[in-house]
Amino acid sequence: MSNFLQIATAVVSLIVLSTCSLGDAAQTEDPVLARVHQKVLRLSELDGMFPADATAEDSLLIREAFIRRWSRDAALQWEAERNLPPDMNIDRLVRDYRASLVSSHYEEVLVSMRLDSTISQEELEAYYETSKSQYLLERPIVRCLFIRVPYPTEDEEQLQSLWNNGKVTDTMALENYCERFAEVALLEPAAWYSLDDIASQLPEGTLTAGNINSKREFSQQDGSYRYYFRLLEQKPRLEIAPLSYVEEQARKVILHRRKMELIDEAREEIFERELRRNNIETF
Repeated sequence: MSNFLQIATAVVSLIVLSTCSLGDAAQTEDPVLARVHQKVLRLSELDGMFPADATAEDSLLIREAFIRRWSRDAALQWEAERNLPPDMNIDRLVRDYRASLVSSHYEEVLVSMRLDSTISQEELEAYYETSKSQYLLERPIVRCLFIRVPYPTEDEEQLQSLWNNGKVTDTMALENYCERFAEVALLEPAAWYSLDDIASQLPEGTLTAGNINSKREFSQQDGSYRYYFRLLEQKPRLEIAPLSYVEEQARKVILHRRKMELIDEAREEIFERELRRNNIETF
């Protein structure tokens, strides 16, 4: 063999050996942890998953759990791809999904920048008047006063006196008493509550839709609690709910409508702008 051939052979050998060494080093630095068909999981894909204070045992558990989850997901993906219908255009689905995500994100940005979330009382009442037939009660509701205090009751005579007296000064004193001693105190006369919610605070069967009219006011002791109840008003099932009871729902509907109108206006504005700029053509 000539000197030239010997030198050429040596150079090729060095290149091959160097390439193999680099490949081995890469494998060592980022080893394969799992393989499902042609898909592999490397150690680098677990970056950021290990807490700074994790022990070696914790890290091993995290690694094993991730590998199990990844292997199951990869096996399912392989099976799903193997059974794809021949007419399914995955690339188109991905493009459509990406376009939807991008558009949705931009719409959220528009809404956060432009949506006025202030709703006046007049607007709220106007909406309610035109839509209240949609707000039929699914269960009875009540306006009431209700107190639940531990028994034996602290200063029971004072509580009974405050409860029976409707003076404004005594109402404030009753609120102060309940702040100190009551576990449950509903003392807002204008507020509406589900009858079921009130009944759940009492011994089972004490208050129901069937006996509410005969138990408009009572106090009773049962076990380790004493209860005080006074009915102010009730509305049965399937009656139209008062605005104060559905106000939060109504506000959400109004804001949703505004959001949809804002998005529609933005879509049309963008379309008309690009049309004027001759960036839209139809063939």
